[in-house]
Amino acid sequence: MDEEQQQPRSPIPPWAWVAGFVALLIVAQIWYSGAFNSQETEPISYLISEIESGNVEALIVSENAIEAQLDNGNTFVSNKEGDIYQLLTDAGVSEEQFKSVEITIEDNSFYNLMLSVLISFAPIILLIWIFTRGFRQIQSGGNNIFGFGRSKAKNLNDGDRPTVTFDDVAGVEEAKQEVEEVVQFLREPEKFVQVGARIPKGVLMIGPPGTGKTLLARAIAGEAGVPFFHISGSEFVEMFVGVGASRVRDLFNKAKENAPAIVFVDEIDAVGRQRGAGLGGGHDEREQTLNQILVEMDGFTNETNVIVIAATNRADVLDPALLRPGRFDRKVVVDRPDVRGREMILKVHARGKPLAKDIVLGDIARLTAGFSGADLENLMNEAAIFTARRGSNLITLRDIQDAFDRIAIGPERKSRVMSESEKEIIAYHEAGHAVSAYFLTHTNPVQKITIIPRGRAGGYVLYLPEDRMLNSRQHFEDQISSALGGRVAEEIFFGEVTNGASGDLQQVTNMARQMVMVYGMSDGLGLRTYGEQNGNVFLGRSMSIDRNYGDDAADKIDQEVRAIVDRNYERTYKILSDNRDKMVRLAEALLEHETLDRRQFEELMNEEAESSKDETDFIPAD
Repeated sequence: MDEEQQQPRSPIPPWAWVAGFVALLIVAQIWYSGAFNSQETEPISYLISEIESGNVEALIVSENAIEAQLDNGNTFVSNKEGDIYQLLTDAGVSEEQFKSVEITIEDNSFYNLMLSVLISFAPIILLIWIFTRGFRQIQSGGNNIFGFGRSKAKNLNDGDRPTVTFDDVAGVEEAKQEVEEVVQFLREPEKFVQVGARIPKGVLMIGPPGTGKTLLARAIAGEAGVPFFHISGSEFVEMFVGVGASRVRDLFNKAKENAPAIVFVDEIDAVGRQRGAGLGGGHDEREQTLNQILVEMDGFTNETNVIVIAATNRADVLDPALLRPGRFDRKVVVDRPDVRGREMILKVHARGKPLAKDIVLGDIARLTAGFSGADLENLMNEAAIFTARRGSNLITLRDIQDAFDRIAIGPERKSRVMSESEKEIIAYHEAGHAVSAYFLTHTNPVQKITIIPRGRAGGYVLYLPEDRMLNSRQHFEDQISSALGGRVAEEIFFGEVTNGASGDLQQVTNMARQMVMVYGMSDGLGLRTYGEQNGNVFLGRSMSIDRNYGDDAADKIDQEVRAIVDRNYERTYKILSDNRDKMVRLAEALLEHETLDRRQFEELMNEEAESSKDETDFIPAD
């Protein structure tokens, strides 16, 4: 009850005041006209007859009416027509009859005059009030059609402050430590000032989508004991010139009034793109808004005690003046988590969810290499949806596996009807990928094989990925060999090829071209790169490759790419030919069960003595 009383009441909107005033004016007009008088009006002749009969005890005479009170307690009203005494005398009422009646005169002429004047001038007063209020809001801005120049930032007070804390943020420990220092500086500034440290003016969080930049900002809002203003970068810019700069000034003025304070600008690349890229020179609205942000963050009056936190996944398009020290002093990279970080994120999102005892979050973390925090949250939510759909009370490993397949590849398409011959081709195609990967050294272990259509794929092989920062030449070559396994399997067992390997061939070609042109992994072209990547600012820094080599080099590049692909094709062909019996067993098992896990796959591979794995190791070309 106390909390409800402490909450500020919302102000009454102007339209409510106008509607109430008009309603009051209408009621006054009706009352003045006498419409609220419920008594019936009798003619003056009836009043005279009642007086002559001696039935009237008193008369109350007002300006326009005469109210008669009878001896039996009833009353009636007659219209007044001139002076009451003259009216009754002319009608033949005697003096004795006058004396028997108590006459009271009510003089309401002044009040009626004032009411009449008020009713006449009230509409004019209402119009003056409306125009005065409108012009005042035009000058100061407001949350209405005239308030273009006012900031739309929301100030989170204690009642609206998010409940998210730093304990709810996992997998980005370094980034969390960087922003925790900002909160600590606001809470204990003396600790830093006494050693000569200056409060950072800006913190820029950079990272791919879904890695937790906005979640970190919500945690800062939940932890910091200072006013927190948050706004999106797109809310600054409007079609009217000068509005964005006005909103920036209004936002920082509010923050300065509540200093120390934090201003969070999400997706700052919407307003902070590099200047000089538009067609309107330096006078376009977005550039004016950016100029105002630069001045507010580090101008002549820079002792504001306001920290600006911004988030973007396009740091490459931001203006250099925005990134320099003194504006955004600290740049925090919020990258995709590693395997330990993914396990911590899964623990956070597993809170409140009934997990089966055999689920090991560490195994799920190893399976989800490359997933962001948002992907992992979606994974656990999809697993819970699968559990509810199946009518179970516990989230099992099967639910999580199905959720992973749905996110990584697409929904299962059980309604798709395949012929037996098509199904057999897909089985051998996927078996070719799995068997070649099993007998290669630098490939990831096979986690699952299926020929059930899902998404755009007729079947797929799921590998257990590893977190890698560096990939060797041998690793790329083995990846190419494994990707060619499906195409080679079709040639060996059916003597013809299908379009099912189109995606594999595209992946192989891109990987081989990167080896030759970018990584310098070509014996015939030397240690140099080919093709220069330039960012086109006008097109939003879309990366394009400029050809900085001649026709002879282009021919050699094509030859080297072809040599890499052909060499690994021969390796894959030898692996699958030497292990033809394993291919047949695996394909038959897929046709029977449709899906095999890692344990079942390795049992099929180990039914006979393993083929020599060393013979298929990568051997550099002469």
